Amino acid sequence: MTTFTIYTEKDTAADSQLEVVKDFLHLHLEQYGDSKADIEKSLHYAMGKNGKPGGLIITATHENALAGAVVVNKTGMEGFIPENILVYIATDRNKRGTGIGKALMQEAINRSEGDIALHCEPDNPAKDLYTKLGFTSKYLEMRLKK
Repeated sequence: MTTFTIYTEKDTAADSQLEVVKDFLHLHLEQYGDSKADIEKSLHYAMGKNGKPGGLIITATHENALAGAVVVNKTGMEGFIPENILVYIATDRNKRGTGIGKALMQEAINRSEGDIALHCEPDNPAKDLYTKLGFTSKYLEMRLKK
């Protein structure tokens, strides 16, 4: 049985739990991941640290082990920009295909207030899951790196 734990800016995770989630995401995001420092920033943002709007972190535990995690940050905007952005989602590579990722996404959708945006590489296998859950591709994202 899979159980979910939900953390928000009002019901925050302990620093030790954030470390576990950071390490888990860094390992299991693989080529779609970021540095530990960037993952940590998103976790702190979701917990509302340093005056940030907050968000949520949901972890999935299966057979007493962390099996997945999702991070959604509030954008602080409404209408013209979705209210939330899915920053990270990962499942343990040994548990992929068991429905944990889909269940995490559904839990994130259910618990988020407002619309959700996400960025997905075209070759990311999770793209099919996002489409099945109702996400559409509205824009081509372009970035200027300074």
